Amino acid sequence: MIITGAGSGIGKAAAELMSREAASVLVADLDSAAARDVAEGIVAAGGRAISCEVDVTTEDSIAAMVETAVAEFGRLDVLCNHVGGTNPRRDLDLLRLDMDEFDRAVALNVRSALLGTRHALPHLIEAGGGSVINTVSIGGLLGDSLQIAYGAVKAALINVTRYIAVQYGPQRVRCNAVAPGAVMTPALRDNMPVEAIERLQSHNALPYLGAPEDIGNTMLFLASDESRYMTGQTLVVDGGCTSQSPLAPDRRALLPEIDPGL
Repeated sequence: MIITGAGSGIGKAAAELMSREAASVLVADLDSAAARDVAEGIVAAGGRAISCEVDVTTEDSIAAMVETAVAEFGRLDVLCNHVGGTNPRRDLDLLRLDMDEFDRAVALNVRSALLGTRHALPHLIEAGGGSVINTVSIGGLLGDSLQIAYGAVKAALINVTRYIAVQYGPQRVRCNAVAPGAVMTPALRDNMPVEAIERLQSHNALPYLGAPEDIGNTMLFLASDESRYMTGQTLVVDGGCTSQSPLAPDRRALLPEIDPGL
């Protein structure tokens, strides 16, 4: 299998979880040193993994990544298009959106997944079928005051997921998406004040933020035969954020504490 953006955070967690289930993993990342560290850690733990530097905005780099995986492992069954994101300093509201950042967002989030899947599909079909997993976001399901480009490209990728599922389902290729909410990645922990993290948590129905492994386990499910009858779907893994009314945190504060003995 291939996981892009696997040098840290959710991608790293997914790579490690997949390897524990006996998957052979190509750990792909623009940061070649980070990818190598993750792959070496997997091998040291008894798994099988190799690393690959990839620039997912360049088709030749994506093609080389896919061919490396097939040459090393002999086949390809799973592709996780995990790389994505935008620069929040340039991706603001519409009037202040840097249009170069919008173009970069399309290339990084949508075009990369299209090209990765396009190069992987012949190998998935040859293997008798497989699973494509796209990382999207709850930002693709809702409106927000900032990061209009991020919301637009993640919404586009949700529908790309459906189209791939429909077009290649007859060849037994499944395509699903995972939409995380706020996740306590190292980047979030290191760059956001404690007070801001607590405010994020207050928007969840659950009293905590997700861990990278929470999203990784969802990706593991979608990669496995346990999800063999699921395709074209977007699994929202957000601690109940998109289920909760904006009024719920304030209303919850009005309730008395629940007696655990009841």
